[in-house]
Amino acid sequence: MKVRIGFVPCHRVPFDEGWARDLRRRCLEAFSRIEDMEVVVPDESITPGGLVRNDEDAEKTIKLFRDKDVDGIAIGTMTFGDEISAVSIPEAFPKVPVLLFGTKEGPFTPEGRRRSDSFCGTLSVSSGLHRRKIPFVFAGIFFPEEEGFLKKITSFLGTSLAVRNFIGARIGLVGPRPERFETCATDESILVGRFSQRVVPVSLLEILASARARGDEDPNVLSIVREIKDELDCSGVSDDVLLRIAKLELALEDFARGKKLSGMGIQCWTAIEHEYGVVPCLAMGRITEKGIMCSCEVDILGALTMVVQYNAALRKTVPHFIDWTIMHQELEDVFLAWHCGNASPCLSRGKGRVMYQSVLGDTIGREKSFGTAEFQLKEGVVTLNRLVEYDGHFKMLISKGEIIPEDRDLRGSWSWVKVEDLDSLYRVLVEEGFIHHASMIHGDYAEAIADFCKIVGIEAVMG
Repeated sequence: MKVRIGFVPCHRVPFDEGWARDLRRRCLEAFSRIEDMEVVVPDESITPGGLVRNDEDAEKTIKLFRDKDVDGIAIGTMTFGDEISAVSIPEAFPKVPVLLFGTKEGPFTPEGRRRSDSFCGTLSVSSGLHRRKIPFVFAGIFFPEEEGFLKKITSFLGTSLAVRNFIGARIGLVGPRPERFETCATDESILVGRFSQRVVPVSLLEILASARARGDEDPNVLSIVREIKDELDCSGVSDDVLLRIAKLELALEDFARGKKLSGMGIQCWTAIEHEYGVVPCLAMGRITEKGIMCSCEVDILGALTMVVQYNAALRKTVPHFIDWTIMHQELEDVFLAWHCGNASPCLSRGKGRVMYQSVLGDTIGREKSFGTAEFQLKEGVVTLNRLVEYDGHFKMLISKGEIIPEDRDLRGSWSWVKVEDLDSLYRVLVEEGFIHHASMIHGDYAEAIADFCKIVGIEAVMG
């Protein structure tokens, strides 16, 4: 998907306008190499040279950005830059992330004069942002062709998309949280006040009634059954079980789309298993793969963590909602990232299988309840995150690791993850109050998520 970034190429008279125009052109050429970026910038029909140098230019640029509904704003000082016009633009967009960068100096003129002074003017712009309490990300001082510049801009795309989809997010609360899981408790009023977010509750009875109302010959139900059979080994389950899983998936997805949800915290065992005879783990993984993040055990902050990761990754891959379960019995700095069977099939290292879990077991007179997607996740670098809140203060764990392959066949959705220092990471989890749930996503998005935290006012805790 394309992330729409408003570009503010700043210039200040009497610095070299030809140099400013050329740097603007070079920036746009660099941006064109980033496939996920759509640039919104004033052209010569809006401002002289397509530059922003005064209040009139700023007003025209603000209108342009409003009309195009930008996701983020990148301010670049092509020369010294006019600080007042530059900072007035993000001031008009209080919920839009801001990135600031300066440009390197060219050769002196034949008369020995400087062309740019961006190195100096960037400080004036940053001062104006601080004065107005506008949070921003500083990229650095670059020539546009440098790889470091493109890397920082690309990271800012993820930050911008994460902010846009976190502020005002709607998260479904599907059933009450398990009684013994106080760690999943959430203060909805704080989410409303801080981030304009909304928790949308629904009873399990309503979801199960929606699932039961669907016929076995419903084309949508049969389509999901075919997809599941293509994705996973279903030899150990009956068609009746697959039909019930498909109906449950449709019921949950219909609720989510009807309420315009970004994610759901789902009571993933107890009542659903008791009343319906399957667990929703596979359905949760498949719905996550469709872009609606699903966390286990009604963990609302867990679902919000997934929303941040998914958007920071520009929606190119999906997270796996995990437990920090055990340390590896032999390898140093390796832990098991696991959950019952909730991972999206696209994350599987090989072809997984539809299996069963027995959370309630004999208490409901049923030995096995099917509906877990069980496989080892594919290897690679991963980012680990967790959002928590205590006394109105939000913190986000930011850590990285690497999934390493394993020959053993374990139950659930799982992976062995090697980190730099597991003892240190675990101490951070304990001492900072992070809980047993986390979200893990393939790729390195630590910088984008740290910048996201800075923009929205969440403390970033490096693990």
